[in-house]
Amino acid sequence: MGLDDHVMPHIDMANIACGFHAGDSDVIANTLVLAKHNAVEVGAHPSYPDKQGFGRRSMALSKDELTNCLHYQIAAIEGMAKVHGLTLSYVKPHGALYNDMMVDDVILHTVMEAIACYSPSLKLMILATNEAEQHKQLAKQYGIRVILEAFADRQYTDEGRLVSRNIAGSVHNKVAILAQVKQLLTDGTVTTNSGKKLALNADSLCVHGDNADGIALINDIKALCISKKT
Repeated sequence: MGLDDHVMPHIDMANIACGFHAGDSDVIANTLVLAKHNAVEVGAHPSYPDKQGFGRRSMALSKDELTNCLHYQIAAIEGMAKVHGLTLSYVKPHGALYNDMMVDDVILHTVMEAIACYSPSLKLMILATNEAEQHKQLAKQYGIRVILEAFADRQYTDEGRLVSRNIAGSVHNKVAILAQVKQLLTDGTVTTNSGKKLALNADSLCVHGDNADGIALINDIKALCISKKT
């Protein structure tokens, strides 16, 4: 439903919805074709089974229910990726599941164990917080690796968590997004909602964009990243 063909040339990794919050078999196949054409790394983007709420509502699932939910979605993306000659390389939970695992150790353990059981070669993308080292060590116990992620368009708490979308100012405008990206690139920090500087040792930068304005912004962010490398 978005402009994925315009987004793909500007990104390095694509989080592909698995059908539980968005997407279906045709959308997944088309997205994989786009990723292959643009040499973009592909990851599974599983969520709670909540299509009506776009995966943004927490759900009380048992350990087995969540594990099976994850395995089902990961397998769908991996299987279709193989058909297109692609290899699934990581998993990034979506929406409420992503936020829940960052504040609930039981859910985080379940997610890590589910991935390790499915394939230890898959990496888990998680939010870069002030607990990043502990999360790395926990992942190591399960025999998997993590990708620490920062967000370009979201405001942070002092602990490095994302401010709820229900709070005014939690999603940055264009000026604030570019300023946050520059700060991350320059000294590896973000300014939290209380005005403090928080160090984030991030490996990846998350961007969102399914409209013309969003794609233009992603292009600007990509240009900033390239200029920093050079």
